[in-house]
Amino acid sequence: MRASRLVNLLLLLQSRGGMTAAQLADELEVSVRTIHRDVEELSAAGVPIFAERGPLGGIRLVDGYRTRLTGMTADEAEALFLSGLPGPAAQLGLGTVVAAAQLKVMAALPPELRSRASRLVQRFHLDAAGWFKANEEVPHLATLSTAVWEGRTVAVEYDRGDDVVVRTLGPLGLVLKGGVWYVVATVDGQVRTYRASRVVSATLLEEVVDRPDDFDLASFWIESTAAYEREQPSSLVEVRIREDQGWRLNQVFGTGTVAAAERIEEPGRPGTIRLRLRLGFPEEVPGLLLACGHDLEVLEPPEIRDRVVMLANRIADRYRDVTPDARR
Repeated sequence: MRASRLVNLLLLLQSRGGMTAAQLADELEVSVRTIHRDVEELSAAGVPIFAERGPLGGIRLVDGYRTRLTGMTADEAEALFLSGLPGPAAQLGLGTVVAAAQLKVMAALPPELRSRASRLVQRFHLDAAGWFKANEEVPHLATLSTAVWEGRTVAVEYDRGDDVVVRTLGPLGLVLKGGVWYVVATVDGQVRTYRASRVVSATLLEEVVDRPDDFDLASFWIESTAAYEREQPSSLVEVRIREDQGWRLNQVFGTGTVAAAERIEEPGRPGTIRLRLRLGFPEEVPGLLLACGHDLEVLEPPEIRDRVVMLANRIADRYRDVTPDARR
C-alpha cells in the first residue's frame, strides 16, 4: 500500500508540477504528516525531490526528472489496455496515436506485466455501440476535437430539426455516450450540450475559449444528464405482464427504468408481475408499451390504456383490410 502511494505521489508531481503537502494529502487520502514522511523517504532513496517554503512554495521534483512505469501493478497494466476504445479513437483521428502509445507503454512494462497486458488485449474487446445501431456519421468531429484540444472557438451551423441555426461555440469537451458524440460548449456565457452529428458545418476561429477555471467535464456531464432525465415530462403507468416475459420491459424501456419501478403484490395472480413505472416522453409511451407484446396489459392510467387500445385497433384494421394484391 505504501509503495503504491509513493509511486502515485511521484506521478502526481511529475504530471502537475509543484503541489502543496495539503493538496497531495487530499489527492492520496492521507494526512499531511504522512506526506512529509513520504517525501523524506523518497529523498533518502535518491529521488530528487524537495520542498519550498512560502506562499508560492510546495513539494517539487527537480526539473527533468522522470519516473518509469515499473511502479504499475498487474491490475493497473491490464486496466490501461482495457480502457482503450479503438472505434472512438479513430473517429477523433487518434487511432494510430493510441496504437503507438500502447506499443510504447507495452515496451516500458516489465516482462511479467507485458505478458498479462498482451493476454488481456487478446481476450477482451470493448464494443460500446448497441445492437443493430450503426455509428452516427459525424463529419466534423475532427474539427470539434481540434477546437477542444487547442481551446479555440468554432463557428458552426447546427441542425435543430426544424431549422438550421448559426452558432459560435466555445468547446469545453467532447463526450461519447451510448455510441453518440456530444460537444459541451459555452454559448453566450452559458454551458450547453450539442449533438455532434447535427453539426452541418464547422470552421475553426482564432478566438480563444474563455474556459471557466472550476469547470470539470465529468462532473458537468453527470449533473446535466441527471437533470435532463429528471426534468423530462413523464407518466406513471401501471402494467401487468407474465413473469417470464418481464425481460421485454427491460428491452423496451431499459433496465434502470424497470429496476426503479414499484412492484405491486397480487397474491391471486401467480405467474404475473404488476409494476408501477415512471416513463418519460408520454407521447411515445403507448407505442412503446405496445412493443412489449400481447403478454403485457396496461392497467393505469385510463388515457394511456385507451391510446394503446386505439393503436392496437389501427394495426389490426390495417392488416385486416390488406388484399392479396397489396401483399404482393
